[in-house]
Amino acid sequence: MKVRLFFHDRCFDGAASASVFTRFYQTCFRTDAEFNYSGLVHRASQLFDESLFDGDENGIVDFKYCASPRLLWWFDHHQSAFLTPEDAAHFRRDNSGKKFYDPSFKSCTKLIATVGKEKFGFDTRELEDLISWADIVDGALFRDAETAVTMKDPALRLTLVIEADAEGSLTRWLISKLAWQPLAALAEEERVASRFRPLFEQHLRSLEYIRGKGS
Repeated sequence: MKVRLFFHDRCFDGAASASVFTRFYQTCFRTDAEFNYSGLVHRASQLFDESLFDGDENGIVDFKYCASPRLLWWFDHHQSAFLTPEDAAHFRRDNSGKKFYDPSFKSCTKLIATVGKEKFGFDTRELEDLISWADIVDGALFRDAETAVTMKDPALRLTLVIEADAEGSLTRWLISKLAWQPLAALAEEERVASRFRPLFEQHLRSLEYIRGKGS
């Protein structure tokens, strides 16, 4: 059973959404499902190529809608979810019970978790840290500016690495792990830490430059 899952690339909420959907699907539907992940970047003119939907089931999380009959699952919370009025109308006509849109959510991760729990009995207790941080990061709900700048929290270290992962292989690996492992453990993984260190040093140099210009 192959599931092709598209997600918002270079985005912590996109990766977290894909992880939570993976666990939701494997817990509530098919434990033997094999996931293949593809990152997508928002472009005003971007349309989906039908050949991209090569799974036995195909889904999109944290990204715009597609009216393809090959698309079974969809979750999004962006105001820009529909490229055309026709796409919005197509979504409203859908009666599959597997496509969900709610722009009142700060993160798509929490939308998936909420729908999974309320409609399918998905147990989200072990994912609460990931769900909470997806809301904080995507909604810019940091408790103070220092939290965002110092990046001491594991989720923010992972965010920096994911946003800089142009090739995408590390993000795809993280998606497969985030569904089952604590954020702190993943942030300490050498393949993550080794990417984080030079990025954080660059971040600190940028802060010093900004402080110097502001003084």
